Amino acid sequence: MPRRIAVFTKNRVNPGYQGARIGADRTAARLGVVTSHYVPVQPDDVDEQIALIERAIATRPDAVLFTPVHETAVNDAIVKFDAAHIPLVNIVARTTAGRRVCFVGSDDEALGLDLARYLFDAMSGRGDVVIVEGAAASPTSRARLAGFQRALAQHPGISVRVSLRGDYRRDIARQAWLEAADRLDGVDAVLCANDHMALGVLDAMAERGIDRLPSIAGVNATPDAIAAITSGRMLASANFDAMAMGAIGMEAAIRHLDGERIPSEIILPVQIVDRRNCADWSRPFEERLCPAWDAVIARR
Repeated sequence: MPRRIAVFTKNRVNPGYQGARIGADRTAARLGVVTSHYVPVQPDDVDEQIALIERAIATRPDAVLFTPVHETAVNDAIVKFDAAHIPLVNIVARTTAGRRVCFVGSDDEALGLDLARYLFDAMSGRGDVVIVEGAAASPTSRARLAGFQRALAQHPGISVRVSLRGDYRRDIARQAWLEAADRLDGVDAVLCANDHMALGVLDAMAERGIDRLPSIAGVNATPDAIAAITSGRMLASANFDAMAMGAIGMEAAIRHLDGERIPSEIILPVQIVDRRNCADWSRPFEERLCPAWDAVIARR
């Protein structure tokens, strides 16, 4: 029988997690592994993920590819994988309990720093910016915000008009912008912790009939964001590449099952994507190149 690997992501509304699932499935298909996906119906729901962990353990998968919906709230459930002797590879956001074979992700603070520097340089170092933060419980959101703040300290001519909470979701970012709209007229730029929220800001601006768009930057290089960059509605995105994380995480799990020694951490490089290079990212996740294991490991 083929090996079976359970894949846990946080929700079905964020395109980044869609990419992670596609990357995992593409690698699994190439290597003859069967995947089962466990995704909360209610986005990022702690109780649902806990129940899904119990359900997955009952099926006795050979390994688990896992992203926690919350930094600590699912910890008691995560350690049950250890008790069941099911190896876990962690992707995107770090777990804080239990054993893991490997973590595959990016340096989110460095990513936030590079993206903010790019945006502030495009503003010639002067102007008002709105920051749209991700989920409070997400370590990626906190790290990206720390990177934004480091860049702000290096650019004294940039002022933060307001910081909004978008929880990494398009609908929530849209609503947050609409509720604060009276304070946001004439803002020069918007710095978002992911593309989904950047697109929500664009939705809100369209509803408000705003013709002069500020410079907007996000994270993930999702297909919809690349389309917005191509059309000039967004300035840039940073390629926090969840599809690559899913692909490499799946290969790490399979190689571990084969008895191979796996690095405890694989940090993928980040690139700023703008109109000059966005053609490289314009394909849907199903058609993008999956990174080669040997090339990724050689860069470590």
